[in-house]
Amino acid sequence: MIPPSLPKDEQARLKELRSLDLLDTASEERFDRLTRIASRLFDVPIALVTLVDEERQWFKSSVGLDAPETSREISFCGHVILDDRVMVVENTDTDERFCDNPLTQGAPHIRFYAGCPLRSLDGCNLGTLCLIDSIPRSFTDSEIELLQDLAALAEREIELTQLAHEDELTNISNRRGFKIQGNECLRHCSRRELPVSVVYIDVNDFKQINDKYGHAEGDRTLSIIADCMRALCRKSDVVARVGGDEFAAMLADTTREGAERVLVRFRALLEDMCLDQSLPYDIALSFGIVEFDPERHSNLAELMEEGDQLMYQQKKQAKSANIQ
Repeated sequence: MIPPSLPKDEQARLKELRSLDLLDTASEERFDRLTRIASRLFDVPIALVTLVDEERQWFKSSVGLDAPETSREISFCGHVILDDRVMVVENTDTDERFCDNPLTQGAPHIRFYAGCPLRSLDGCNLGTLCLIDSIPRSFTDSEIELLQDLAALAEREIELTQLAHEDELTNISNRRGFKIQGNECLRHCSRRELPVSVVYIDVNDFKQINDKYGHAEGDRTLSIIADCMRALCRKSDVVARVGGDEFAAMLADTTREGAERVLVRFRALLEDMCLDQSLPYDIALSFGIVEFDPERHSNLAELMEEGDQLMYQQKKQAKSANIQ
């Protein structure tokens, strides 16, 4: 048996997979319908929609298989996600990768396998739509095309899930996505006893930009801020538009002092982008920075609330200064 290797984009792939909040969720008709069609169309006893997690492959939808998951080390789908093509094994007995695999030697006694990778909007292979039979069989080019067509429908359902977590205007996470990814980041840092900080951001006088220059210009303002956040933050960080003119960033392995240094670079980059685009106005922001403290914060919601309060205090101070 040859265990599957890791994709080059493994960390980004896992982050994107978990941001979808599909793992360990209840069955859904939108996916079950596809596995039923696949089983009948190709006349196979088993059809699956799989998601390949860090150490397991988990079945979002399953026809003909009772197990909810198997180890990634022995998975066929772990091999599929290494490529963008359909992987077909017509007879596992003649394939050194799988001939002595526990899934061929024992239940479900796989002899035939065909799997098509399921890609996210960002191009990561998250899992597969796959077919399994207990007897060897051939698989024609036309059947490969049919499997790809069904997989495209499964990808569309995954994309709809992803879009539900993404802000359509700025293409960064929305509030729901921030909560999901932020909780994952917080758990990761807490397990490893790493610092983590949240930066809450609000656009000052955003209504005036909309009123004076139009909503299209207001949208450009929000997109510029998102672009700056995306440019400065690492893959381990989480950035989001959490409200109309409010943004948040969770910075992993970062103290409050480290977050302040990031903000200095953020302000400089924002100023440069505004100059490059010749904006007829200044983008003024208020910030709230808070470092996670397990003695004061029990969850992400409390961390965000404190960041929001600190941001609001700075906003009030700025408004008071302008009046004076």
